[in-house]
Amino acid sequence: MPAVPPAPGVVVGRDERAVPDDAHRVPIESELDLHAFAPADAASVVDEYIRAAHEAGLTRLRIVHGRGRGVRRGLVQAALDRHPLVDTFWDDHDSHLGATWVALRLRSHGDDPR
Repeated sequence: MPAVPPAPGVVVGRDERAVPDDAHRVPIESELDLHAFAPADAASVVDEYIRAAHEAGLTRLRIVHGRGRGVRRGLVQAALDRHPLVDTFWDDHDSHLGATWVALRLRSHGDDPR
């Protein structure tokens, strides 16, 4: 059976999930600033970022979530606490609790974090 082409305006990634053209693409660097994202998206953005950073070979990350009332910090740290690629995380006290440092597990040959 021939493959069905993607719908117009959709890009198919290497993992064959459909990604809309207007999707927010995050460059994989050692710091992620969540201010550009809705609080409801924080956990999924952090999950994808952690996976991509691990795949890129990064081991130490800083996630900026802002100070506020601590709601986004709680969402981020809950996501980090249950993420299989996170070794440990801690508050960045120099940011007055506006960011979290993350240490990722070291990559081993054949890792597939999906």
